[in-house]
Amino acid sequence: MPHGCYGDASAFILPPLPTMPPAPDVTQVLLPFGALVGREVDLDAFLQTLMDRIAATMQADRGTLWLLDPARRELFSRAAHLPEVSQIRVKLGQGVAGTVAQQGQPINVPDPRGEQRFFADIDRMTGYRTTSLLAVPLRDVDGALYGVLQVLNRRGADRFTPEDTERLNAIASQVSSALQSTSLYQELQRAKDQPQAPVGYFFNRIIGESPQLQSIYRLVRKAAPTDATVLLRGESGSGKELFARAVHVNGPRRDKPFIKVDCAALPATLIENELFGHEKGAFTGADHRMPGKFEAADNGTVFIDEIGELPLPVQGKLLRVLQDREFERVGGTQAIKVDVRIVAATHRDLARMVAEGRFREDLYYRIKVVEVVLPPLRERGAEDIERLARHFVATAARRHRLVTPRLSPAALERLKRYRWPGNVRELENCIESAVVLCEGEILEEHLPLPDMDRVPGSTPAEPVRTLAPAASEPGLKSLAEVERLHILRVLDAVKGNRTAASKVLEIGRNTLARKLKEYGLADEA
Repeated sequence: MPHGCYGDASAFILPPLPTMPPAPDVTQVLLPFGALVGREVDLDAFLQTLMDRIAATMQADRGTLWLLDPARRELFSRAAHLPEVSQIRVKLGQGVAGTVAQQGQPINVPDPRGEQRFFADIDRMTGYRTTSLLAVPLRDVDGALYGVLQVLNRRGADRFTPEDTERLNAIASQVSSALQSTSLYQELQRAKDQPQAPVGYFFNRIIGESPQLQSIYRLVRKAAPTDATVLLRGESGSGKELFARAVHVNGPRRDKPFIKVDCAALPATLIENELFGHEKGAFTGADHRMPGKFEAADNGTVFIDEIGELPLPVQGKLLRVLQDREFERVGGTQAIKVDVRIVAATHRDLARMVAEGRFREDLYYRIKVVEVVLPPLRERGAEDIERLARHFVATAARRHRLVTPRLSPAALERLKRYRWPGNVRELENCIESAVVLCEGEILEEHLPLPDMDRVPGSTPAEPVRTLAPAASEPGLKSLAEVERLHILRVLDAVKGNRTAASKVLEIGRNTLARKLKEYGLADEA
């Protein structure tokens, strides 16, 4: 099992594979992964399960996914049936896999004895005896080779046949399409521009390797396979929903509904109805029974975003769901049983709200069984900002069907210096705007950023953490003022359309209206 893989990967993502027929239809083997590649799946477990399926499909004893390390001109085993070692590396041209990577052609070795391309040191290292071997290249959409797919020891036969080569080539094409939709592939592309930086990937779509994030990855990997209630805390835009989905998709309820309720986007009078539904005649206009989100999510997960906005009466009803797994619809008297997992998120200090009597203490302790505190982007360091920026450049270019532009050194340094009050969400929107407006290269002038971070005396190479001067420094703005200016900039960009502005800011229209009122912008908008 590869280094960093959590638990029994074959059971972690998908159910055990049934016994495969002698010549299975390739299209029926890997398509079930399509629902996972766009979600926040644990990539270690995903890849290991992928190799389990490939080995079973090819009726091979073992399989290995090799990926190319462009800096060292080596292949490294990223997912493999290697219980003896955590990882193996081979030079380009070394062994069968290294030769495939160098020449770009499949190689079928019916008997490794006397085969010059066979690298016997691996068998000596692992104690495994290879009797037959088949390896094919992995290429991206542009035809560039970035890995090798290899299977060992054909079961029930002495060797792999030409038909097996054709079959593994077809599988490699599907695997490559799947991998190119993951953040793993984006990390491999980034490594070409930054050969000195390690290639990192933990959960798909979640980018970053700062110490704070690595600690969160460990928490999520431990909590996900359980039914424990999880509370995610962090500033707006820091990635709470991504981690909520990661908890769900890497847990036992992954194939059941994931239902989100945004308490900040709903009027207080409607939240109870949204969560629990209503009976016919419960209020004027209730002409039929309407199930709520909890019923819709039965056997799945309910993600309650901005739980700090939940009215006190509804908090008591939620507490009953957590304790007794039952509730009553609005206007109803019959108890309804549900089996749901609850993941909650907030940017508020709930402990302080409890002390002020604005949040129930018993509910607070019920929802923080596992508490995950997400760091703001400015505390994650320049390397995470660069990783995210390069990932968003590639993602935005693909979304808008553009050639991926180059990120200039000056623009990159500007991104690293900025304080990111809107966190990852603001960075993503900033990059998307730059990708659309630039012509082949993202320059500093393409970044829609204010000058608030240009501190006198700062240098381009100055780390993010040093940009926290005293509040008395002339020209500095409060966080509220930064948010106000950002909202104004977005409203101006969408010509005052609040619905469009809400989508860009990724907040509810009611939340936007509340912020406009708070900042005295209602008339300006």
